[in-house]
Amino acid sequence: MRILGVSSFYHDSAAALIVDGEIVAAAQEERFTRIKHDAGFPEKAIAYCLKEGEVALQDIDQVVFYDKPFLKFERLLETYLSFAPKGFKSFKMAVPIWLKEKLFQKDLLRRKFKEFDSTFDWQNKLLFSEHHLSHAASAFYPSPYDKAIVLTMDGVGEWAASSVAIGNGNKLDIVKEMHFPHSLGLLYSAFTYYTGFRVNSGEYKVMGLAPYGEPKFKELILDKLVDLKEDGSFRMDQDYFNYCTGLTMTNDKFAELFGRPARRPDVDKLEQFHMDVAASVQAVAEEIVLRITRSLAKEYPDIPNLCLAGGVALNCVANGKILRDNAFKNIWIQPAAGDAGGALGAALNGYYFFNEKERTVTGKDHMKGSYLGPVFDEKDIQLRLQAVGAVYNVAENVEAMIEACVDALEEEKVVGWFQGRMEFGPRALGGRSIIGDPRSEEMQKTMNLKIKYRESFRPFAPSVRAEDVSDWFDLDTESPYMLIVSDVAQKRRKTMTEEEEALFGIDKLNVVRSEIPAVTHVDYSARIQTIHKETNPKYHALVSRFKERCGSPVVVNTSFNVRGEPIVCTPEDAFRCFMGTEMDVLVLGNCVLKKNEQNPRLALDYKNAFTLD
Repeated sequence: MRILGVSSFYHDSAAALIVDGEIVAAAQEERFTRIKHDAGFPEKAIAYCLKEGEVALQDIDQVVFYDKPFLKFERLLETYLSFAPKGFKSFKMAVPIWLKEKLFQKDLLRRKFKEFDSTFDWQNKLLFSEHHLSHAASAFYPSPYDKAIVLTMDGVGEWAASSVAIGNGNKLDIVKEMHFPHSLGLLYSAFTYYTGFRVNSGEYKVMGLAPYGEPKFKELILDKLVDLKEDGSFRMDQDYFNYCTGLTMTNDKFAELFGRPARRPDVDKLEQFHMDVAASVQAVAEEIVLRITRSLAKEYPDIPNLCLAGGVALNCVANGKILRDNAFKNIWIQPAAGDAGGALGAALNGYYFFNEKERTVTGKDHMKGSYLGPVFDEKDIQLRLQAVGAVYNVAENVEAMIEACVDALEEEKVVGWFQGRMEFGPRALGGRSIIGDPRSEEMQKTMNLKIKYRESFRPFAPSVRAEDVSDWFDLDTESPYMLIVSDVAQKRRKTMTEEEEALFGIDKLNVVRSEIPAVTHVDYSARIQTIHKETNPKYHALVSRFKERCGSPVVVNTSFNVRGEPIVCTPEDAFRCFMGTEMDVLVLGNCVLKKNEQNPRLALDYKNAFTLD
């Protein structure tokens, strides 16, 4: 049975293909259109999935959309009626768009799909899942567990902003929901807006900024903004927020509470105040999720497994706290936890929930390392490089290619690594990565300012061989999808001087804290990716060789893109990014490119090529 899942028309549109329960392909539309968080109909992602599955649209048994647009429209109307006459300006802007484009999405989807195949039976084969059910399905069905609690937290779906489901075999039932406007995702987004970052893309910046501050406003938030109960349920005082009826996330009363207006990103500098605000909302988010998970563990003592999905599940700092709290024995997080993953969940929901197919559990997850995107063979890579005028050498074999990479890393050069299938989800996991030597004291600054063109405070992740993780970090479990934050092992840390200990805020940035300073955040934490030979043998071999030569089973891993750009998909994307940054070496398959050998006329001004995120 072949099922196509689709998410679109909000942000991070995507498509996924399931064949007889196996995840065959999944990709975000942004990777093909080069528009970050592309919300349009995922035409190119669908075409890729069909090509990867070697099927035509007429061979698809069902197409499942990830939410129910009419219920979203119902929420919009009820929300505006609840707050009327407040927010009429926003209402007047929103309703015509809904009436024209969103309310009748079923017809819109049919029209879009008819461009693929005008004879397809959309009347009977186009199905709709609910938003949180799609998220829950994306987390439970690919997980290693036969039975699990599934916690979904995001901004909002149709009505639900947080939900709890019980997964058992091929069954998945939502048993609890917390409804809009009381949303942990929207609370975090409100502070994202207030600290001057873009909503729906800048939340991870708030998380990265938090360790530079102190949670001075945590009690103020819990006293004035959030009425938090012991079980983690809460209500938000809407007098301080503007997202229900306005065009901004927070209002003047919110600004008065914190003593200053929202930061204007192009005008106002980041100050210690903003770092303290970030630390405070992060602390509140952690408090909420820990209360929820502890309460669920007590309520369902016979279920030791927890699955996480929804945008809040990308908060890897909170995930690390859940793991160390030990309320649940096992935790698994969907790597595409945001709305892109809804496409995968919709397809899985179609297979198991709508069609009641049997589910096989093997003890391993079924995401294939999240390497579910396009792949390019050696001949294709070479033809594409020739077409763009690249100068390259072809290594004799994989071992020689890896040796060339390690040579570059040892010389503290920055390497673009393009191998195998592209990752599904927001993280680069060794398929489309930029890598460096974590022992370098300058690598974080170099990568942020000269490669990624982004804020200097942003941390980088370590990729570490799974068999070495506990020797370098306070983590004794797998973290293949870079969704767990843990501390650098005590024996790997360096003792700070009294002067260094006295620093605060952004001044902490340049202090060398460990043997791997490029991936050690200011609080000694790191967002860890464990590398597994079974899912990515080339990347594992690279880091293994780096360990043999340099003593470190760790490399710096960041996504292959610049700030505001989607992760690269094709060899051409990779070459453009290579030529538009100060990256030193690019490796695609066995093709090795050195910057100093390229035609300088092909250099690009990449710093301002994309809208800042």
